[in-house]
Amino acid sequence: MNTQQMKAIIVQNPGGPEELTLSTLPIPTCKEGEILVRVLAAGVNRPDIMQRKGLYLPPEGASPLLGLEIAGEVVSAPSASIFSPGDHVCALTNGGGYAEYCAVPEQQCLPWPKDFTVYEAAALSETFFTVWTNLFEIGKLTAGETVLIHGGSGGVGTAAIQLASNFGATVYTTVGSQEKGELCKKLGATDYIDYTKEDFVQRIHDFTNKQGVHIILDIMAAAYLNQNINVLREDGRLIIISFQGGIKANDVNLAKIVTKRLTLSGSTLRPRSNDFKGHIAKELYHHVWPLLSARKISPLIHKIFPLTEVRQAHKIMEAGQHSGKMILDLSNL
Repeated sequence: MNTQQMKAIIVQNPGGPEELTLSTLPIPTCKEGEILVRVLAAGVNRPDIMQRKGLYLPPEGASPLLGLEIAGEVVSAPSASIFSPGDHVCALTNGGGYAEYCAVPEQQCLPWPKDFTVYEAAALSETFFTVWTNLFEIGKLTAGETVLIHGGSGGVGTAAIQLASNFGATVYTTVGSQEKGELCKKLGATDYIDYTKEDFVQRIHDFTNKQGVHIILDIMAAAYLNQNINVLREDGRLIIISFQGGIKANDVNLAKIVTKRLTLSGSTLRPRSNDFKGHIAKELYHHVWPLLSARKISPLIHKIFPLTEVRQAHKIMEAGQHSGKMILDLSNL
């Protein structure tokens, strides 16, 4: 292979998984403060789906390629870097993870937790950065509080359940089947609601003696807004991280937000500054990496796909057929 070229997945036109194509591109040139990583594995995330469809544009200056989390080997680093060529790192990228090489801001890189495989390391960054930012930085989760996590069997959900329960919260979650619910209980959820059969508002009231929950981590947005307001207790916090149920809500009872003193917020991580992401990386290294290294928590991997089967990975994610993370294997390119 030409050392100045790399294999990468490109989106030919906004649309379905069939638009994903393996191509040959120049190896990225690092900007100041960036590390060049030879990518051995990359995580598949819902923002990748949205970007493929043309609904989630990369921030200015970011790589146009898909891929927000990687694990691999450092190829080059700034002279003053804490990393050296040959080091194994996992990273939250600003884009470009579906490729043999990726340039990443140094502060968004972390060493692999002890004894982790490359696939486990690739399953960490996007989900754990997201969960820490929203549950702990924005939500101010503390021990003894009660949390409702929508979509508990997905990549973010499985990470959120483990983190919240390990930090002393009582966790409930919504899932699409009994099988997924039992999986969530094994990860630390106290109980689950099968949204295909049950009303989660009624079930949460049953679980909490009509008190409601302190925090909701929500992926549905508009479709669940009224129900979420109803199941939050006084001074509760609703944190929206995705819009799978739409962006415009109708007939919302604003009075309950006022009388219950609720806080409604949300965030998206990709446009945030490298310094902010670096702050989250330090928090994770201090608070979460020891739990990962001790195997008190672990990323849940649904399936590992060769990079050439990226279309199938996207199809499974869009259909909601997965539990945990899907990983692309680039180690044999």
